[in-house]
Amino acid sequence: MVKAREIVGIFDLDASTVGKITREYIYNAEKEKCTVSVSSELPKSFVVCRGDSLRNRTVFISPLATSTLSRRKEMGSFS
Repeated sequence: MVKAREIVGIFDLDASTVGKITREYIYNAEKEKCTVSVSSELPKSFVVCRGDSLRNRTVFISPLATSTLSRRKEMGSFS
Protein backbone atom coordinates (compact mmCIF):
# COMPACT_ATOMS: atom_id res chain seq x y z
CA MET A 1 0.00 0.00 0.00
CA VAL A 2 1.29 3.44 -0.95
CA LYS A 3 0.61 6.50 1.18
CA ALA A 4 -0.98 9.33 -0.82
CA ARG A 5 1.43 11.91 0.61
CA GLU A 6 4.38 9.95 -0.78
CA ILE A 7 3.12 10.12 -4.38
CA VAL A 8 5.06 12.62 -6.45
CA GLY A 9 3.23 11.88 -9.70
CA ILE A 10 1.22 9.43 -11.75
CA PHE A 11 2.34 9.22 -15.37
CA ASP A 12 1.10 7.58 -18.56
CA LEU A 13 3.85 5.24 -19.70
CA ASP A 14 3.20 5.57 -23.45
CA ALA A 15 2.95 9.37 -23.44
CA SER A 16 5.83 9.93 -21.02
CA THR A 17 8.42 7.65 -22.54
CA VAL A 18 8.35 9.57 -25.82
CA GLY A 19 10.69 12.10 -24.21
CA LYS A 20 14.36 11.27 -23.78
CA ILE A 21 14.55 12.64 -20.22
CA THR A 22 11.71 10.43 -19.00
CA ARG A 23 13.18 7.35 -20.67
CA GLU A 24 16.51 8.09 -18.99
CA TYR A 25 14.77 8.60 -15.62
CA ILE A 26 13.06 5.21 -15.80
CA TYR A 27 16.25 3.55 -17.08
CA ASN A 28 18.26 4.99 -14.17
CA ALA A 29 15.57 4.00 -11.65
CA GLU A 30 15.69 0.43 -12.99
CA LYS A 31 19.49 0.44 -12.91
CA GLU A 32 19.43 1.64 -9.27
CA LYS A 33 16.82 -1.03 -8.45
CA CYS A 34 14.21 1.58 -7.48
CA THR A 35 11.43 0.15 -9.67
CA VAL A 36 8.70 -2.25 -8.62
CA SER A 37 6.54 -3.95 -11.22
CA VAL A 38 3.16 -4.57 -9.60
CA SER A 39 1.95 -7.00 -12.25
CA SER A 40 3.14 -9.14 -15.12
CA GLU A 41 0.48 -7.54 -17.34
CA LEU A 42 1.32 -4.92 -19.96
CA PRO A 43 2.29 -1.70 -18.13
CA LYS A 44 0.24 1.43 -18.77
CA SER A 45 1.50 3.84 -16.13
CA PHE A 46 4.13 4.51 -13.53
CA VAL A 47 3.86 6.13 -10.12
CA VAL A 48 6.81 7.97 -8.62
CA CYS A 49 6.90 7.95 -4.81
CA ARG A 50 9.36 9.94 -2.79
CA GLY A 51 11.65 8.59 -0.17
CA ASP A 52 14.20 10.20 2.11
CA SER A 53 16.36 11.07 -0.89
CA LEU A 54 16.33 10.84 -4.68
CA ARG A 55 18.05 7.45 -4.48
CA ASN A 56 15.48 6.25 -1.96
CA ARG A 57 12.54 6.84 -4.30
CA THR A 58 10.32 4.08 -5.65
CA VAL A 59 8.87 3.91 -9.15
CA PHE A 60 5.90 1.56 -9.37
CA ILE A 61 5.15 0.20 -12.86
CA SER A 62 1.41 -0.47 -13.11
CA PRO A 63 -1.00 -2.07 -15.59
CA LEU A 64 -3.70 0.43 -14.55
CA ALA A 65 -4.45 3.59 -16.51
CA THR A 66 -3.46 6.94 -15.02
CA SER A 67 -7.13 7.94 -14.81
CA THR A 68 -7.90 4.88 -12.67
CA LEU A 69 -4.97 5.52 -10.35
CA SER A 70 -5.79 9.23 -10.05
CA ARG A 71 -9.43 8.45 -9.26
CA ARG A 72 -8.40 5.94 -6.60
CA LYS A 73 -6.07 8.51 -5.05
CA GLU A 74 -8.85 11.12 -4.94
CA MET A 75 -11.30 8.63 -3.45
CA GLY A 76 -8.85 7.80 -0.66
CA SER A 77 -7.95 4.29 -1.81
CA PHE A 78 -4.36 5.10 -0.93
CA SER A 79 -3.64 5.41 2.77
